[in-house]
Amino acid sequence: MTPAGDLPGRAAYGTPDMTHDPALEAHEHAEHAEHAAHEHDPFISRVSITIAVLAVLAASVGSLETIEAGGAIVASSEAVLSQDKATDVWGEYQADSLKKHIYGIAADAGGPKAAKYADTAKEQVAKQAEVKKQALEDEGERDKLLAQSRTHEHRHHWLTAAATLLEIGIAICTVAIITRRKAFWLGSMGLGLAGLALFGAAYLL
Repeated sequence: MTPAGDLPGRAAYGTPDMTHDPALEAHEHAEHAEHAAHEHDPFISRVSITIAVLAVLAASVGSLETIEAGGAIVASSEAVLSQDKATDVWGEYQADSLKKHIYGIAADAGGPKAAKYADTAKEQVAKQAEVKKQALEDEGERDKLLAQSRTHEHRHHWLTAAATLLEIGIAICTVAIITRRKAFWLGSMGLGLAGLALFGAAYLL
C-alpha cells in the first residue's frame, strides 16, 4: 500500500500560464509578416511566409502544451483521491481483522454463545475478502491515473521544447528581414524542423 504522501501534488506540474495566448501571438506574427511583405522584395516575402507558418505551428504546439499540463494536473489529483479511498478501505479491512480475532478468541473460550461467535468470525473473514478486493481496485485505479499523469507530463516537456524552438525560429526570421541575410532565414527553418521533430517525439516516444 502506497502512502498518500508519496503521490505528486498539483505543484509538481505547475499551473498553465493563462497569460500566454498562442493564438493571439500567431495573429500578431502573421500581421507583421503581412506588413513586411508589402515591400515587394521576393526574399522578404519568403521570410514573411515562413514567419506566418512558424507562428501557426507555435500556436498549435503551445495550445497542446497547455492541454497536456492540465491533463497531468487532473490525473494527479484524481490519483490522490483514489489513494485516499484505498487508505480508508484498508482501514476498514484492519478493523474487520481485529473483530475477527476478538470473535475467534471468544469462540475458543467456549460458553453458550461460542457457536455464534465462531459464525461471526467466519462472516468477518468473508467481509474482509470483499473489502480487500475493493482496496486493491482503488490502488489499481490510482496506479492507472499516475501513469496517465506521467504520460501527460512527458508530452508537456517535449511540447515546451518544441514551442521554444519555433518561437526562436520566428525571432531569427525577424533578424533575417532586418539584415536581409539568407543564413538567418535558413537557420529559422532549421529550428522550425527541429521543433516539429520534438513535437513528434512528444507523442511517439
